Amino acid sequence: MTNAATGGLVVDEITVAFGGLTALDDVSLSVEPGEVVGVIGPNGAGKTTLFNVVCGFVRPDSGTITYRGSRLRRHQPHDLAKAGIARTLQGVGLWRGMTVVENVMAGAQATVRADFASALFGLWRSSREESRLRQRALDLLEELRIADFANRYPLTLPYAIQKRTSLARALICDPTLILLDEPASGLSEGELEELGKFIVGLRSKMGVLLVEHHMDLVMSICDRLVVLNFGRVIAAGTRAEVQANPEVTTAYLGQDVSTVDQKAISAGP
Repeated sequence: MTNAATGGLVVDEITVAFGGLTALDDVSLSVEPGEVVGVIGPNGAGKTTLFNVVCGFVRPDSGTITYRGSRLRRHQPHDLAKAGIARTLQGVGLWRGMTVVENVMAGAQATVRADFASALFGLWRSSREESRLRQRALDLLEELRIADFANRYPLTLPYAIQKRTSLARALICDPTLILLDEPASGLSEGELEELGKFIVGLRSKMGVLLVEHHMDLVMSICDRLVVLNFGRVIAAGTRAEVQANPEVTTAYLGQDVSTVDQKAISAGP
């Protein structure tokens, strides 16, 4: 059982079954503020289901989820931003009819200060809020080194730029916990390295829960790892502990973790 006194996320003995299939079986993990925790395992291991439970898309059959000392009960995805939780998707999920900066601004919808009437009638309060959000979005794009694309449309841009836009959209609400679902998919080796540095930089502001298949990235940035297979936790601990665990084999990861660059592991974030 995970310590519920943590100031971060606590997933405690979560079980989810779809018909006769058990997607998650007594899964527990925690993410402390300022910590990067990676969830790894083969396709079908239950990683996305775990994210969907935390985000309120899926109701667990048993177990509890606690964030910052408060139990999350019957929460909906639209409740996450106000709770301080953000999530990216495996794809990019951007609106093709909106520019990059507009897509990022849309991520703040749940936390905007202007009321509905102000937005509807274009009153000064709504205009001031829009200016604030636009500047915040531009600042994030600058931080992610894609400010030059602010007024472009997503479909005209390389996939890596779209991925960064999606990340900026999740960050605009200033979360205290971010769930990153395969953020490195489709990125080049150089882009992976840059992404890793950016994720490590997030530790000063929030906790990070990461699902990722790129083992070099996982081993270079995560403080702790949780390994799932067939919905169960088969290993958990530091990178070195997971690497040394005999159950963590090629069959689970698609790559033997003993072959991962030792320099990346020893250097850490």
